[in-house]
Amino acid sequence: MSLIRKNIINTTAYIAGKPIEETRRELGLKEVIKLASNENPLGSSPRAIEAIKKNLSGINRYPDSQGFYLKKRLARAFNLKPFNFVLGNGSDELIDVIIKTFVEDDQNIITADNTFLEYGIISQINNRKIITVPLKYFKYDLEAIKRRIDKNTKLVFIANPNNPTGTYVTKYEFTDFLAGLPEDLILVLDEAYDTFIDVDDFPGSLKYINNRNVIILKTFSKAYGLAGLRIGYAIARPEFSAYMERARQPFNVNLLAQQAALAALDDKKFLLKTKNTVLEGKKYLYSCLDAMGIAYLPSVANFILIDTGKDCFGVFRDMLKYGVIVRDMKQYGLNSFIRVTIGKKKENERFIRVLKKVLYK
Repeated sequence: MSLIRKNIINTTAYIAGKPIEETRRELGLKEVIKLASNENPLGSSPRAIEAIKKNLSGINRYPDSQGFYLKKRLARAFNLKPFNFVLGNGSDELIDVIIKTFVEDDQNIITADNTFLEYGIISQINNRKIITVPLKYFKYDLEAIKRRIDKNTKLVFIANPNNPTGTYVTKYEFTDFLAGLPEDLILVLDEAYDTFIDVDDFPGSLKYINNRNVIILKTFSKAYGLAGLRIGYAIARPEFSAYMERARQPFNVNLLAQQAALAALDDKKFLLKTKNTVLEGKKYLYSCLDAMGIAYLPSVANFILIDTGKDCFGVFRDMLKYGVIVRDMKQYGLNSFIRVTIGKKKENERFIRVLKKVLYK
């Protein structure tokens, strides 16, 4: 008899982007740039850093388990109530909380086949059946997902914008999808990258919070530059959030993360600079890739999915030798694709130089 549960044995662990320090240590490199994990290239909000310094003397105390002040600030930002929010140790933990709160042993979860890997991994860890539906032209195929919904379906996860493709579901597609959904089905919209949106037809999901079975996930890891503090939040109607609070750990969001998030929300200047940096960098990378004849997917996020035409792990490994960390898409089954985070101007230029060396060697 195995001491390990079968569903854990059969789970493939999430492979994170390679850290800068590990790359320096392994390859003996001094200068390394990381464009693999969709982090903020500008760093963190100066206000958030000041808030962390100011609150360092309090780390001998447990954090506010309810996140009172952060929820109050979020409620003001979204014109909702504090009890519409559940705080999490990143969106990853909230995915786990949602599954534990709502999905029974005999119920299933539906998502796309090439989307954020944690939907499937966390479902399997919790021993819940996960059904994946192929993307259509690298976008969520909502019609196909709707056809797969059965009497045992409890959750549908939609990453909008989608990671790793950078594509999105429009407000028209979303409205059509909502029509006729079962009353006992919950739709989870993961909007981790919505801060970078520069299109007019992105869904206004907040209007559904209090009258539909919709839960929205957002994060401070990307645009706000707080990935190392691990803090995200769910937006849901009060009865949903109340039960999710029962399923989360009591001190899941640390004191410094809460204070940094509070300060970051008020740093509009930093957020605008981040968005402009990403949009300008995206235009530059598009033009370079077009000139090289390299295929890519137009993205509304802070990353671009690129078809190298070669083995993606080989490209990743070769770029690593030059001190450029990108994300190979082998774990996603996209064997010729890499995903690159849009960086600062010099980082983007270095990425293009190294990509040329690797592809044309």
